[in-house]
Amino acid sequence: MTVEHRDVLVQLPTRERLRLVMGVQATARELFQLVCDRTGVRDAHFFGLSVVRDNEFMFMDLEQKLSKYFSKDWGRELQNGSGRPGAAFVTFLRVQHYVEDGRLIRDQVARHLYYCHLKERVLRSQCAHHEEAYFLLAAYGLQADLGNYRARAHTGRYFEPQAYFPPWVIAKRGSAYLLRHVPALHREQRGLSPKEALLRFVREACRLEDVPVHLFRLFKDKKEDRPTVILGLTLGGVRVYQEVGRAPRLLYDFPWTRIGRLAFLGRRFEIRPDGLPSAQKLVYYTGCVARARHLLWLLRTSHQLHLALQPALGRLRHLEQAQEEKCCREKYIGDALELDLSPAGSRGSEGSGRHPSCLSLLSTDSHGSSHRLGVDTGEMSVDAPSGAEALLENVVSCSPGQSSGDTVGSRGCPPQGDTQDSGNASRPQEPWSVVQVTLVKVPEATSGHVHSDQHSGSLDDVCPHDTPCPVPAPRRWPLGMGLDPRPSALDGSGSRHLLSLDLPGEAQPPEEFVV
Repeated sequence: MTVEHRDVLVQLPTRERLRLVMGVQATARELFQLVCDRTGVRDAHFFGLSVVRDNEFMFMDLEQKLSKYFSKDWGRELQNGSGRPGAAFVTFLRVQHYVEDGRLIRDQVARHLYYCHLKERVLRSQCAHHEEAYFLLAAYGLQADLGNYRARAHTGRYFEPQAYFPPWVIAKRGSAYLLRHVPALHREQRGLSPKEALLRFVREACRLEDVPVHLFRLFKDKKEDRPTVILGLTLGGVRVYQEVGRAPRLLYDFPWTRIGRLAFLGRRFEIRPDGLPSAQKLVYYTGCVARARHLLWLLRTSHQLHLALQPALGRLRHLEQAQEEKCCREKYIGDALELDLSPAGSRGSEGSGRHPSCLSLLSTDSHGSSHRLGVDTGEMSVDAPSGAEALLENVVSCSPGQSSGDTVGSRGCPPQGDTQDSGNASRPQEPWSVVQVTLVKVPEATSGHVHSDQHSGSLDDVCPHDTPCPVPAPRRWPLGMGLDPRPSALDGSGSRHLLSLDLPGEAQPPEEFVV
């Protein structure tokens, strides 16, 4: 039996088109896998195939057949050349699950497609109160697309404002204004690699509230003629908008942590906030059962992926915070050493003729009495006993105006030029060198690392050592590992935050899941 084939036209985020041939009984997964093979996408967990239904994008369930999402002409048998053999069935490769950090997408091809999709979303954005964000996004986009600004090559109209700015920004500022001022912003990004510019574009674009979101129109009442409520599936939860004229107005913003249950019963859609009685719930209507099931499936898979990505996002935030603290700590150490060592070195150079940057020294006789050679405070003999108590016992805290009667402990600090008693004058003096250190209170060592040389005068000994915070290990997947948004990919820990279908045994059971 001859297998019939159909032409499928797949539009990519780069505005390129793929023309593929699929069997009539093919599934959406087969088409999706073929698209990934042709485009070279390996990390495809954030993408999906979609079709247009009632001016909305409807994502395909990869386990379903293509005949479910295309028109009746898909399964209709062509006889005697009738029909439209040249007409292809159109589908779109789009971002199905948004992430705010592009580093979670390890595949470079998939990351570029994600970037192109966000660029298209930015061109449709309407955040007029964040106009400056579009100029920064244009600078990052030019750096990612063209590299460093070159005066000879990038002159005149070297970019089209329509490719980087929404129409309302161009209408407000004018193309001449953008062509005159945006090159300066592009020039400021010199030295930023295209890869880093792309990641910054993704991060800034996801901060616009109408970019990383899927919108679905709902009815506030089953008797309404047209939908007046918009449900937005965002990065971290669900938002509900009310249409006021042509501008949607935000009514509710529910993060996943504040949603107790999402349920569908036929066309009825319920949002039950967490911590409130069951009577206090939001009820809307989808218009048809197919849209209700599709919305439930998309909400469930999005929440599952949101939970799965939290360990990786937490690890990225921890690494960024540790890097920032490290930079700040290195700067603080450098400033502290400059303030501590320079004055001591300069005073020592006046008394001993040494270089100002050298540590000043003491000479000590056989009884342990010290002769000052330009050291003011914080001095200690290198033969002092080890340990924190020994450090505190052997501190000589003498100021330049201190007399010979001033003591610390049982030892005196004679002024410069004085010697000990005359009985010890005939004995040979062995000069012992000491170094200036900054005294810190050292806790008792347990099982941690102990420095073998506490008197070396190095940067590690001058500054206290901060114990780094342990990096929490991801519970499910390491950073960059492929993620499967299906329920079977998650662990079976039974956590309350995992999505699970709750189907009570009723005549018409509601389709729902607990957040």
